[in-house]
Amino acid sequence: MAIAVKFFTGAAMRPHLPALARLRVTVFREYPYLYDGTEAGEQAHLAHFAASPGAGMAVAFDDAGEAVGCSTCLPLPDAGAAMLAPFLATGLLPERYFYFGESVLLKRHRRGGVGGEFFAHREAHARAVSAADFATFCAVERPTAHPLRPPDHVPLDGFWQRRGYVHHPELVSTVRWRQVDGPDPVEQRLSFWIKPLRTTP
Repeated sequence: MAIAVKFFTGAAMRPHLPALARLRVTVFREYPYLYDGTEAGEQAHLAHFAASPGAGMAVAFDDAGEAVGCSTCLPLPDAGAAMLAPFLATGLLPERYFYFGESVLLKRHRRGGVGGEFFAHREAHARAVSAADFATFCAVERPTAHPLRPPDHVPLDGFWQRRGYVHHPELVSTVRWRQVDGPDPVEQRLSFWIKPLRTTP
């Protein structure tokens, strides 16, 4: 099945926000995020994202025109206190960074190159609309022996490294969310990956 990836900004993103909410709830329920969320509960997050003038959104469509994947980005200063905290704490200037949010893609469409397209679209957008020197994103940390880790789970570290991203485990954000294995929100650690967008050191 052919997948077409299109990129949207501004008001053109809004018709696709419900699909982003649906995909976030579906994909993040899987390991390693184990997020027990609802589409209604995603509204605050999506409103915050859509309010950023620099935000952009890649959407993957299948042959029937259904959104089967989404990937977002926005300037780090617009990404919220939890994402800003580790940069401010270590003296890094947030305006030098463009934050790449979720990349969510239904399992049946993975390993076909869509993930790479998501990164390419977001990196091009960051260069076009900002003077940011770096792209950054964060990923949840899980121990290798986590009881809910599937036997066939393959970490994405290698994929990110091949795209030029370097792990910075000293940059850690903490966020609370309810997991699929319990009724109460749990504090999660998310560490950052960074890639230069320009030749600036």
